[in-house]
Amino acid sequence: MTSLDQVDRPFAPPDPGQDLNTLLWHGYEMTISEVDWENRVATLWQKLDEHDPAEFRSKVEELAAERDPGDAKALFERACANDSTGLGERAAPLYRQALAAGLEGIRRRRAVIQLASTLRNLGHPEESVSMLSAEIEKGSDELDDAVAAFLALALTDVGREREAVSLALGALAKHLPRYNRSLAYYSKAVISSE
Repeated sequence: MTSLDQVDRPFAPPDPGQDLNTLLWHGYEMTISEVDWENRVATLWQKLDEHDPAEFRSKVEELAAERDPGDAKALFERACANDSTGLGERAAPLYRQALAAGLEGIRRRRAVIQLASTLRNLGHPEESVSMLSAEIEKGSDELDDAVAAFLALALTDVGREREAVSLALGALAKHLPRYNRSLAYYSKAVISSE
């Protein structure tokens, strides 16, 4: 997992007349210090594999400590660090806290996906199915197929394999160079033929 949606898109230069203490970054107006924090978080995530898991979590904790204790973004990054280093049981409550603190944008959707995946791994696939089913109804963005993929995994865990296959094939159909229409049709047929 990487922090943010991707780190290869820098902030936008200021518009004429814009307050130079704020910049647009990934479509959000942020102060220069916020942009700096976001960039340092993104850089750390790019180097995840260069760190021992405990060291990585510690570095994320240091960055999170620069923000208010209940800051949604800091809670989310802490959750991700725990989750990405094998500590899902620590990550789940942090994801919940981040969402309750008003996490927004792509991070909110990522938090839902990652929390649902963590819950499934911790033996709570029903809650995962519930969360991801609700998330599918909330709108569309570049994470739609991720929602579908993790929902398919959770559906499999609760014994709803045909729905899982249908969902996975429907998501895959959009990415094939050929046979899109056929695969989309068959993905629906899998569950209608029960």
